[in-house]
Parts: sequence; C-alpha cells; structure tokens
Amino acid sequence: MTTEKKRRIEFGDFQTPDDLANQLCTYLHQLGLRPDVVIEPTCGVGAFVLAAARAFPEAEEVRGIDINGSYLDRLQERLAAEPVTPKVRLDQADFFSTDWQSITQALEGHLLILGNLPWVTSSTQGAIGGTNLPEKTNFLGFNGFEAMTGKANFDISEWMLLDMFRWLSGRRGDVAMLVKTAVARKVLAHAERQGEPVVNALIVEIDAKKHFGAFVDACLLVIQLDPQATPSYDYTILKSVDDTGGRRVGHRQGLTISDLDAFSACSFLVGQSPQKWRSGVKHDASGVMEFTRVPGGYENGLGEIADLEDQYLFPLLKGSDIGSNKDWRSKFVLVTQRTVGQDTAPIRVIAPKTWAYLEAHATQLDGRGSSIYAKNPRFSIFGIGDYAFRPWRIAICGLYKALRFRLVGPIEGRPVMFDDTVYFLSFDTEEEARNVLNLLQSPQATSLLSSLIFWDEKRPIKTSILNSLDWSRFGDSDQTQMTLL
Repeated sequence: MTTEKKRRIEFGDFQTPDDLANQLCTYLHQLGLRPDVVIEPTCGVGAFVLAAARAFPEAEEVRGIDINGSYLDRLQERLAAEPVTPKVRLDQADFFSTDWQSITQALEGHLLILGNLPWVTSSTQGAIGGTNLPEKTNFLGFNGFEAMTGKANFDISEWMLLDMFRWLSGRRGDVAMLVKTAVARKVLAHAERQGEPVVNALIVEIDAKKHFGAFVDACLLVIQLDPQATPSYDYTILKSVDDTGGRRVGHRQGLTISDLDAFSACSFLVGQSPQKWRSGVKHDASGVMEFTRVPGGYENGLGEIADLEDQYLFPLLKGSDIGSNKDWRSKFVLVTQRTVGQDTAPIRVIAPKTWAYLEAHATQLDGRGSSIYAKNPRFSIFGIGDYAFRPWRIAICGLYKALRFRLVGPIEGRPVMFDDTVYFLSFDTEEEARNVLNLLQSPQATSLLSSLIFWDEKRPIKTSILNSLDWSRFGDSDQTQMTLL
C-alpha cells in the first residue's frame, strides 16, 4: 500500500465536491440557520469553508481547521480570489488533540459546526496501523462479550459527533455534517439517551456514489440544540434537499422506529416474541466446517475430499439460500456440539474419522481469532442448543432487504442448520410452524416489522426487531382466518 493511499484510508479522506457543499449550505440557510460563527473542524481543501462564507452573509467568522498543511495551503490559494476572504480564518490542528471546548466557549453568538467527517472505522485504522483515533475509551459502554465479538468497532465520525455535544454544552448551536446514515442514527439515539437538548433534527439523504464514488448510504445530518427549549427527539428523513415531505423517525416503547405513522397503526403487536429468534451456527471456519457432498465423500471449502461419519453432519442452508429461496445444494455443516460448552472429546470414540479430520485441521480451528473459542472446549461452535435440533423452522436472512420468511423442514430426516446470517424459530410439528408463519406474513406483522427496519443498514433485519413482535397478540379468530388463507 502506498503512503498516500494509507493516509487517505487513515483519515477517511473523501473531499467534498464544491457543488455539493454549495447546495447544502444554501439548503441550510433556507432552513433558517443563521450562525454568527461557522467552524469546520476537518476542512480539507475547503469546499465547505468557501460555501459557508458565501451562503451565510450574517456570519462574522468562518473558521477552517485541518491537520493537513498542504490542504490548507491549497485553500489559502483558493481564498485569494474570493471576496469573502476577510471573514475566513484557517488553522492547522489535530482534531483529537485540540481543546475544542475552550475554543467554542471563547466564541460569542450562535455557532454552526459544519463539514464532512472521516468515513473510516476504528477497526480499519487498526488494520493499517493508523493513529487518527481518539484515546481508547469504551465511550459507548459495550460489555466484554460485545467487545470481543467486534461490536465495539465504531466509526471515527461517531466519536467526533458525540464530542461536539460537549463543545456546545450549555449554549444554542447547530451541527450539520456529512456522515454515513447509520452513524447519523446512532448519534441521534445517543443524544436521546443522554438527554442532549435537541430541538430539531433532519437526515437528508445524499448520493454518495455520485459525489464520492463510495458505495455507502450517506446523508447530511442536521441537529439544532437549545438548552432553553423543550427537547424533541423525533426526526425527519428526507430523500433529498428537494423532498418536502419525508418520514418521521423516533423512539417509542424502547424501540427505534423508522416510520412513526406506520408503527402507530400496528403497535398493539409490540411485545416479546413467544419464542426467541436464534441465529445459525457460528464457527468462523467455513473452509473446514462446511461441505458439499460429492461422489466418494464430502468436499470442504479447501477443495479436500473428506471421509466422515454421518453423526455430526447436518444439512446446511446458507443466508443466500434462504434470502433467494434456493433449493438445498447438498451442503452440510459439521456440528461438534449440541449445547454451547459441551465436551467435544467423545467425538474421538463416537466418530473417529471425524475426530481425525478435526485434528488434521487443528491449525485453522485452534487459530480462530475470537477469544470465545479459546475459553471453550477444542473445536467448539456457537449458535446451537436444543432449539437447533427441532425438525421444523421458520427462517429469514438478516442481510437481504426484504421480509421473506421461509418454512424449512427436515432434509434426509435431519434438522437443517443455517449460517450465522440467518435467524430462525424452531418447532416440533409442521402444523405449528405453518400457523406461526401465517401470522408473521400477515399485513399487520409485516407493517410493524417494516416500521422498525432501516433498509440501508448492512444487516437490516435483526433479532432485536424480530423479537419485538408478539404474534400471540393476534386473536383466535385472526389466527383461524390466516390459517384458512
């Protein structure tokens, strides 16, 4: 990797096009934002600095700060031909070592913090040895298991935005930032949890592919703060700056709602799922643990033909199979335990060829990165329990952007396993499974689940959403009618 490419990745360097910056600053002025001072804390080559200086004639000062001196030099050259130059001030500084609160407290009037923050995660920084990070703190409060399994990975822009609430503590001010849409929602949810004085908020979707060549859902996040007013944590999502309608988003009953109007019509179904939705088998070694049946044995993902006993092999449907409604493709997965933490040593006696296979691939299995494997018996897996061995199930893939539930019965007399992108319920009888499937596919259930899902997310369908639907709240007559249908 070249030094320049590493630098761009480390700093999440997506420079804002001038036309987009001009359009968004004009839009903010049309919304009624009238800052006395505009601060762009990661200004780069200055598209937003120039656009803000033009769009906000009332502003007495526009300050651009960036860690990259060459960017500031280029911006200084651009300013030479601009009539707005006198009110622009540029400074070179590192975002993470700057005392922003002291800077903002020294400024009078209404502040607007504006710009385009780095589009990079903490794990990406770690992978390239980057240092463009805040000091390590568990600022989102994740527990040990969540941290071990990667949930503590976060977007750098998320930390930066949350820090801005501290800068504006006790005063009126606005924040308008280009960020990933998922980051915007997390920040607004955090603002509500922490009781930040938000009085109005918008998410305005932008075409990141068109403007940045980035395949990610992004937006302009606008947050208006006023400690003297009554907070309001509902916000509007607009398709573009030309969208005059939008949909209202907020939090109700401990849930994040993507469409408040749709939610209100079917909120009677909110509760706790009568059965907990589970995810499929987690083993982090698909090349070793997953097989395709071929003449003469089972072929693993490494292209090796293995001779294995049947006791620990189960039919496998992957998330792509469930999401696209594909037939079973003679795939199998090696299931070494029936419950989490079960001793795996008996495999040596019950299925010696299977044990020999596991030992032959011990390097891959013992080397699995997550510490959850190190603390359990050798060759352990996760996502199993009594529920995983019931014959009938209803499954859905969390990665697909559609509410497509699928009834899955036994294959070759054995219960079907899924990978960990699939969520499922399990049942002892086909009749019970079909009855619940009818309820899940009802218009009311579909409407409720849709009102809780943000389809732009990488994994839009989550167990937390599925588990919030209490299908037992349908009346007996409703269930009978759906069964007949």
